[in-house]
Amino acid sequence: MNISRRSVIAGISALAASTSIKSLAHDYDSNMVPDNLTILFQGDSITDAGRNKGAYYANNGNGMGQGYVRHTVTHLLGTYPDKHLKFYNRGISGHKVFQLRDRWEDDCMMLQPDVLSIMIGVNDFWHTLDWNYNGTAQIYEDDFMALMEQTKKRLPNVRLIIGEPFVLHDGTAIKTEKWKGSFEAYQLAARNVSNHYGAVFIPYQQIFNEALKKSPTEYWCPDGVHPSMAGNFLMAEAWIDAFHKLMK
Repeated sequence: MNISRRSVIAGISALAASTSIKSLAHDYDSNMVPDNLTILFQGDSITDAGRNKGAYYANNGNGMGQGYVRHTVTHLLGTYPDKHLKFYNRGISGHKVFQLRDRWEDDCMMLQPDVLSIMIGVNDFWHTLDWNYNGTAQIYEDDFMALMEQTKKRLPNVRLIIGEPFVLHDGTAIKTEKWKGSFEAYQLAARNVSNHYGAVFIPYQQIFNEALKKSPTEYWCPDGVHPSMAGNFLMAEAWIDAFHKLMK
């Protein structure tokens, strides 16, 4: 049989394209994802991840940052090209819950999200150690509850994803033992808010604890708070799973 080199290359290219498309799908049922969803990410520096805050239109790559949001958005846009999904990142480095509240009208309500993802809490504790912030776990929970109550009143059909704040205790920025035994109250508070408002909760602490069995802290999250590229991949993978649970 005389097969030309061009035919072989064309066949390999077609197979590669087919494999790529299948790998993006990950066996998810695209029918469960509605068309034209608006998806908003909110939080602190982990969500911000160096985004260009002037790039505020939907699906602007410069506005997604270099963290888990970018991993997530590129995956979902590639997986569902026919769904016309609109993504926004409004995370701001250093923010605590009350600072979300102060900018909520512009950075949430005006965008009218169908899916709202919030990951907040590490600064609500961390800043009590180094920034003279007089917050407590109860203040964090109360503020978070109030913010969600306000949101659900205005956007009763919004679907929620809440990410658990996490810490890797041997990270370079974790300089006090106070994280142990104190930060857990904030994690519990985030779970309480999630349960109260029927959100899908992402247990990031457990995810990173499992990851540490394979590679050390410096691989996943060198300073103990801000993930590496690998850590951001883990976070995005968990977020995508949470999104599909939410769509069921």
